[in-house]
Amino acid sequence: MAEELLSGNDAKISGHPTKSLLAVAFLASFGSSMLFGYNLAVVNSPAQYIKNFYNQTIMETHNFTPDKALLTVMYSLTVSIFAAGGMIGALLVGKLVTKYGRKGTLVRSTTLVFIGGALMGFSRRTRNPAMVIVGRFITGVHSGISLSVVPMYLGEIAPKNLRGFLGLIPSIHICLGVFVAQILGLSELLGKEEHWPLLLSLVMFPAMVQLMLLPWFPESPRYLLIEKGNTHATIAALKQFRTKGNIQAEVEEMQEEQQSLSSIQTISVLGLLTDRCVRWQVITIAVVNIGMQLSGIDAIWFYTNEIFRSAGIPEPQIQYTTVGTGAIEVISGMLGCLTIERVGRRPLMIGGFLFMGFCCAGITVSVLFQPQALFLCYISVGCVVGIIAGFCIGPAGVPFLITAELFKQSHRSAAYTVAGCLNWLSNFTIGFVFPFLEKATGPYCYLIFCAICLGVAVYTILIIPETKNKTFLEISQMFAKQNSVHEEELYPNGQLKMALMNNYGSLGLHDKK
Repeated sequence: MAEELLSGNDAKISGHPTKSLLAVAFLASFGSSMLFGYNLAVVNSPAQYIKNFYNQTIMETHNFTPDKALLTVMYSLTVSIFAAGGMIGALLVGKLVTKYGRKGTLVRSTTLVFIGGALMGFSRRTRNPAMVIVGRFITGVHSGISLSVVPMYLGEIAPKNLRGFLGLIPSIHICLGVFVAQILGLSELLGKEEHWPLLLSLVMFPAMVQLMLLPWFPESPRYLLIEKGNTHATIAALKQFRTKGNIQAEVEEMQEEQQSLSSIQTISVLGLLTDRCVRWQVITIAVVNIGMQLSGIDAIWFYTNEIFRSAGIPEPQIQYTTVGTGAIEVISGMLGCLTIERVGRRPLMIGGFLFMGFCCAGITVSVLFQPQALFLCYISVGCVVGIIAGFCIGPAGVPFLITAELFKQSHRSAAYTVAGCLNWLSNFTIGFVFPFLEKATGPYCYLIFCAICLGVAVYTILIIPETKNKTFLEISQMFAKQNSVHEEELYPNGQLKMALMNNYGSLGLHDKK
């Protein structure tokens, strides 16, 4: 039966965007990646209503009036607890995808969305503010899982000539999620005091669509063959995803990778951190992942309305200005994704961070001198738009990409664990600290973000090589001098060498010569 399924195809491992392939890409992104973007921005519009709810329930329950500082702490916790959940979700990814598979993990994790959405949706009715915070934490766990699993799943089901195209879909959906949250938060729609629980709980709808439809599609063929050893299920999955192309060639390529991986011990997080052969790679992913979150972008996403209010934008116009920034974000995200393979990683990283740093400094200057020149409020808004555009064009996506490119197969899962934890920890920190930082330093807080952006840009210029069209072996060799190791130490078994396959480094076995 397997032989029959393998026959009748040409010799190239390539494919076309079939209906099944596109459906899976959009379903996984719509039900998972978009929720991450939505949850980042959804607390922005109803911020005052949520604070009022906390104030009323504390007065009713404890018979005292909370001061402004306590309400700020509670709201900051509501915002930042999402990232704390995300960090825990990131830690669970390795075990979940091994036990349940890529698609299986996505399907099962939707349960978290229903639990979190229900808690937030009924919080006002039950007069329980803790339900909002716990609901945000649970949806954060879901986002922490899906932010890694969705690109993993799509990368494994995609033929070589579509891997980049499918890889764009989750990031575009993240931008789209932010935009949808801003649209629905308008006062004409769900931006009213009685509707904020519904606004927070709408995450259940995309998850329900994914839960109903995604189980009908196959699991990752690579997972089925390499980890489960099920050749027949692998071939059946490829037949559904491909329709055209040489399935036999793909199966043979997977089997070659399976054989090569059997001779490699997967490195743990501790092993990664103590391996001097990847010392500068680890430092690099730490710098870029922390830098992308501490660049000020999360402050912009979480507190856009407050920033515009401080900049002097009239209250009725703030919500529409915020929606406009969401549209810019979607456009910039698409532009960055479409140009990354043409201009390379370094120009997008360097240009994006430099532009963000310039705009952060612009916000400080415009707010400080706004009393003397009222037109500067529009400069401030322009700088906010510039930060979003600069981030989405480069720093939003490149750190996730180079985390894969800088490491060999044996080190990659541990690298993603480290990168994910640092990313979410930084996200949590900025979400919790920013309101207090802004209160203590005023507009000068954006100079801190400016310094971070410039620092990451300088680090990229001095340390990070261009990885476009490079194999993993070539990238490892580029870092070998910085790590003070010899080439023999990179591949001590003498058999494992890196091959260029699918425009993406793949492991293969070659005889030692």
